[in-house]
Amino acid sequence: MNKFLSFTLSFFISTFCHAQEDSLDNERLAKMISLSEVIVRNDIDVPKFIERVKNDTTFYKAFRNLHVLNFTSLNDIRLLDKKGKQKASLQSKTKQRRANGCRTMEVLNETTEGDFYDERHNYNYYTAELYAGLFFTNGKVCGETNIVKGVRFDAKDKKGIAKNKEQLKMLFFNPGKKIPGIPFIGNKINIFDPDVAELYDFSIDQQDYEGQSCYVFSIKAKEDLAAADKDRIVIDNMVTWFNAKTMEVMARNYDMSYRAGVYDFSVHMEVQLMKFGEYLVPRLLRYTGDWDVIFKKRERGVFTATLFDFAQQ
Repeated sequence: MNKFLSFTLSFFISTFCHAQEDSLDNERLAKMISLSEVIVRNDIDVPKFIERVKNDTTFYKAFRNLHVLNFTSLNDIRLLDKKGKQKASLQSKTKQRRANGCRTMEVLNETTEGDFYDERHNYNYYTAELYAGLFFTNGKVCGETNIVKGVRFDAKDKKGIAKNKEQLKMLFFNPGKKIPGIPFIGNKINIFDPDVAELYDFSIDQQDYEGQSCYVFSIKAKEDLAAADKDRIVIDNMVTWFNAKTMEVMARNYDMSYRAGVYDFSVHMEVQLMKFGEYLVPRLLRYTGDWDVIFKKRERGVFTATLFDFAQQ
């Protein structure tokens, strides 16, 4: 795996905090959160709510459910030049089929432009590799389940690509927790740490989302920060919609950016989930990313995954 993709995957990581430490932090964080009138009237237990947010597994479960279902995906990946003009792209329609405990993927149609692939049909761009790692199945994959109970992300004993993939899962499914091993970032992404939380405005509201009553948990960097404090910001904004009855994640948007001497990045992601029978599944993911790492060309990528036609085996 090239160094740039390794960095990209390594960025998407987090670690679990000890329960005792979380309990103390939850009480402190509760005093920093702005509550809407409807939340105040409903007398929400804010420390308990924070605990549910930190330990949520429904978002991860939704993506694990993709391993045990049939579905169709529309895939749109675009690479842009410095003027914002498209220089390479892929549009395709793929079908995942699961049978006898295994899943495979069929490419129903595909169109590419520019140098999306190299002469060996490998991806020329890191954004494409990132997308493929999330949504494309290579060959036949067997023996998977959608069980999340007892699953703990841990990259400590893994190496190379396996470690990068584990790290990717850790932040993607648990954004806002501590990131070890990323140069210059360290604890800056651990927004649930009170020392980092002081840089943010937190709020809880209740709104309808896609016809469902949801709690809306918002985190936004304060606007009046001094220059030194702005340098401590990695997550600029994050909003999560939780189903008010089940506390399942229904949607999550987040913006992250950072500038250091050897790299800089700006990433925006939107994820929308839906119910298919008893299964919570992702139905839409949008990504916009601008990355620059020393000795590598800056890459500006945009992709959209649209998932539908879910079915059980």
